[in-house]
Amino acid sequence: MKLSIFPAFAIICSICLATCVTQSIHGAEGDQEVLQMDRAAFGPGNSSGVLSDDLLDKDCTWTDSAGSMRNKSEILRAMKYGKGLSNDVRGANDATTYPSKPDTLVAHTYGRVGLVQESEGKLYILRVWVRRPQGWRLLVYQAVLIGTPASADPRSAGCQNPCRSVPFRPKNVDESNVIQAYQAVERAVAAHDSAAWGQYIAAEFFAVTSNSDRPLDKASRMAGLDQLKVGGIAPFPLVSARMLEFGDAMVMTSRQQPEHGLPLHVTRVWFKRGGAWLEAYSYQTTIQSDGSPR
Repeated sequence: MKLSIFPAFAIICSICLATCVTQSIHGAEGDQEVLQMDRAAFGPGNSSGVLSDDLLDKDCTWTDSAGSMRNKSEILRAMKYGKGLSNDVRGANDATTYPSKPDTLVAHTYGRVGLVQESEGKLYILRVWVRRPQGWRLLVYQAVLIGTPASADPRSAGCQNPCRSVPFRPKNVDESNVIQAYQAVERAVAAHDSAAWGQYIAAEFFAVTSNSDRPLDKASRMAGLDQLKVGGIAPFPLVSARMLEFGDAMVMTSRQQPEHGLPLHVTRVWFKRGGAWLEAYSYQTTIQSDGSPR
């Protein structure tokens, strides 16, 4: 698979992301540790074969750019029988090739959660590492290829779910607050209300979705809501969700199904700041081959 060239706007976003994140995490405790762990597992010349039971978190999931998702046991089974796992970069048919110089490679550490973001051309990858008593473990691998056919026309769907109700039962107060914040975000999107949306969004917000041709930061998403011109990240109904809490960080994975079209696998990372939960990262991958809900 040959990746096409960035649109000019996407290049600017990538440069800004790399610059801003590098400045914000410079000297932060744990950044280099996470980056070294990530490079050992995914660095030049490496493949998924270097991953082991000890490196994968018990709740680890792996989602490739086609939306195919595996849990830890499925990941280990694939490696055991020599099937490997595509790391998507430089093509799904070459799981052993890793770019020596990706367009963007940045690390951010937030307490017990470490995020590594990588991009090459139209491909964006998020790897979420979590600090367990035994050390850093890979929790989420998710790839998003932007500019693919949209899951559905976001204007065609209503917003009973997720705006007013969702099929998710929170286990504690923090999960309840996150789901309420998520619903408020989706209501603001449906209403194209950038001010309301911005109240629940972190300053470093970064989102990519298979349904759009460019990444979005907070300013560009707010401008798009105001101008009614930027589509793609829309309130598709929630099918299922899982939340994993790590101090003041919440990793939320979900499956969303538009009224017409293909479902999405979504990873969102939330942070609790000033008593409120704010959405900071959103990676949305269209599931090209539909299967049972996860």
